[in-house]
Amino acid sequence: MSLDIRVDATSPAPPYEQVRAQIIAAIDDASVVAGTRLPPVRTLAADLGLAANTVARAYKELEEAGYVETRGRAGTVVRGRDSAAAQAARAARIYADTVRRLGVAPVDALELVRAALGDR
Repeated sequence: MSLDIRVDATSPAPPYEQVRAQIIAAIDDASVVAGTRLPPVRTLAADLGLAANTVARAYKELEEAGYVETRGRAGTVVRGRDSAAAQAARAARIYADTVRRLGVAPVDALELVRAALGDR
């Protein structure tokens, strides 16, 4: 597995976002393939000099976005590529959860999507 993650303390991006983005880049360029087990949270955190919660947040966001899945004691594993429709459905679920949490009315949430798609 080629997972070379570096955290830049001077970057404006928070450390969890740097970790998340670098893992996504490794998956996208196929240097990390489906079925690859990522390092345990505590191991990666220690290697990077970060708090375990920082790496755990990156892994959680990767899982929510469908890049990895957590298999309990078996660890966190890179998922296979989903179809565009499956990725869009997952993004829609995340969006729906977010607007509900923010208290945005469904009609307003749909209007925001239409505007973003240019379908006004």
